[in-house]
Amino acid sequence: MDTTDAPQVIEHITKSVNYTPYDARWIPCSARFVSMGIHPRATGAINVFALQQGELKVVHELEKQHGVKCGTFGASSLDARNLAMGDYAGVMSIYDFEKPEVPVYSAQAHKSIINCIDGCGGLNIGYGAPELATGGNSFNDDERCIAAGYDNGDIKLFDLRTNSMRWETNVQNGVVGVQFDRKDIEMNKLLVTTLESKFRMYDMRTFHPSKGYAFMSEKAHKSTVWQGRFMPQNRDLFMTGGGNGGFNLYK
Repeated sequence: MDTTDAPQVIEHITKSVNYTPYDARWIPCSARFVSMGIHPRATGAINVFALQQGELKVVHELEKQHGVKCGTFGASSLDARNLAMGDYAGVMSIYDFEKPEVPVYSAQAHKSIINCIDGCGGLNIGYGAPELATGGNSFNDDERCIAAGYDNGDIKLFDLRTNSMRWETNVQNGVVGVQFDRKDIEMNKLLVTTLESKFRMYDMRTFHPSKGYAFMSEKAHKSTVWQGRFMPQNRDLFMTGGGNGGFNLYK
């Protein structure tokens, strides 16, 4: 590829924080986002930032007992815009940033750290009630699945309707991230990022009885591909983040 003709991603704002950020989520229909992570003293950090005249302003700054690993607005309505998050103690909490001091709801979801969380149904797109999964894809009441990746390289697709595993495979490298391209349509694309600078894109509408779902594999970043995210406005575009500090934009 000729880099002189390649599209450029231009940095807009840089902000230094005094903690390790693990996740960041835009607050729906706003110019604000939430950053979540852990302080050096192992307490949790939740910061709400607002874009104001080309700068980032801290709107809320919270410190919790345990480090925060992940969060989502997927199961919340646009009126409420509540954040569901998972922490190092295995607790899943839901926060209202109008009154962020105390969670609206809290539950012991796991015995230890919650590595990932996802939600669906909050925007009233498609079918089904709002749901949270700590560990997803929603199409309609008869089609709710969760894709999970494991450190031994396994990828498993669970059918919540029949409470069974629909499909599994192994990618030969530890899985660090999985994401469907959209939650409100029938399964289409599944992005899987792994250790050793690789990621896979599965076509979830092309299935072979013995070989499984069709996929393509690529190498990127020359290090672990820690994250992969589809662009909400255009699901043909997605970005990967690598351990070398780089971001790659793909189509």
